[in-house]
Amino acid sequence: MSDWMDKLPEAARDYIGGRRLDEVECIVADIAGVARGKAMPASKFAFQDRFFLPNSIFLQTITGEWADNPSGAFTEPDMILTPDFSTATAAPWTADVTLQVIHDVNDQQGNPVPMAPRNVLKRIVALYEAEGWKPIVAPEMEFFLVARNIDPNQPIIPPMGRSGRRAAGKQAYSMSAVDEYGKVIDDIYDFAEAQGFEIDGILQEGGAGQIEINLNHGDPVRLADEIFYFKRLIREAALRHDCFATFMAKPIEGEPGSAMHIHQSVVDIKTGNNIFSNADGSETEAFLHFIAGMQGHLPAAIALLAPYVNSYRRYIPDFAAPINLEWGRDNRTTGLRVPISGPAARRLENRLAGMDCNPYLGFAASLACGYLGLKERKMPRAECTGDAYMGADELPYNMGDALDLMAEDTALTDLLGPEFCSVYQAVKRNEHKEFLQVISPWEREHLLMNV
Repeated sequence: MSDWMDKLPEAARDYIGGRRLDEVECIVADIAGVARGKAMPASKFAFQDRFFLPNSIFLQTITGEWADNPSGAFTEPDMILTPDFSTATAAPWTADVTLQVIHDVNDQQGNPVPMAPRNVLKRIVALYEAEGWKPIVAPEMEFFLVARNIDPNQPIIPPMGRSGRRAAGKQAYSMSAVDEYGKVIDDIYDFAEAQGFEIDGILQEGGAGQIEINLNHGDPVRLADEIFYFKRLIREAALRHDCFATFMAKPIEGEPGSAMHIHQSVVDIKTGNNIFSNADGSETEAFLHFIAGMQGHLPAAIALLAPYVNSYRRYIPDFAAPINLEWGRDNRTTGLRVPISGPAARRLENRLAGMDCNPYLGFAASLACGYLGLKERKMPRAECTGDAYMGADELPYNMGDALDLMAEDTALTDLLGPEFCSVYQAVKRNEHKEFLQVISPWEREHLLMNV
């Protein structure tokens, strides 16, 4: 066992300390970002360098149903999963000493399985690297703490704070609002430290019980791994204190939605310099090309950034969600914002992605749009210096339209991988069809006796 344990990151070794490791969770992210895999005794994991899962896990919808396989046969061949020990991290909420390890997913010939979301992101990063570039991202994670909800027919409500009152909205950046559920925040910090994750900051957002966590910038695959882990970490911290954490894009009627803002820059691998800045500190043409690529291809990427019917409830004008393709410097009404920074940190913030998106696919889709811009070398529209919230309707506002736009943009789907895109669209169309069969309370209230 000691051989493989020598490969563990320092935080994982520190977590184990001198204790006996009981269990290892061998996991991968499916299309939705749900952890799939197997748990096994550490003693067995020590002598097993791989394990198998059927490729059908990437055809499973969020409801547990199965989409039709676009390639035809549904034979469910096994994929080979091998541990990526650099991802090994603690599961500090468990009763025993447990590690989680994300696994690489290959077919039986040793090729990366194209439907695996982590492989999709690796594919996009490799395209950048082939050009001598290294993409850098810095994500912001928004989510709600809500009261326990065990009846889906009942609306989601804010959690009870330590004062005995329910969390209130419209308290952005309030420290006392965060203190209302300070014990949950404390556990989030403790779990993150045990897992070796660095939090750049935690703040109260505008919604009732809505929190934002910022992560430091870095490698897209590593940060997608962290968000994948963070979602579970945060849910477990909330459950310890009699509430739920939800990453739904729009869980509470009348409250703002939850986004995953993605800050993006690109570094020249040879020089280490940000290709968005000239030597004199001014913006490069490459920066403008990157913005143009986002404007040109983001409509087709929305199906990945807003992956559920609920995602489009966040895209409501004047509800703190920019739903446009305008860009501007330090302008939070634009979908593409250039934050204040020095030349070395010049970056573009994509404000369109929802927190419900799979982080691997959200990063992959956003970076793919920027990559296409760098290759196409087009110029963006003029900067928006006013209020862009009420801009022209350029984005799809429902799942069906989003999938249609995705299918039409062959430049984007070729980058992401045609096989992945066909599977993704099959899963999402299946989910959309299931949703359309559900009769909502609004329909019963207003139509039952009136039409």
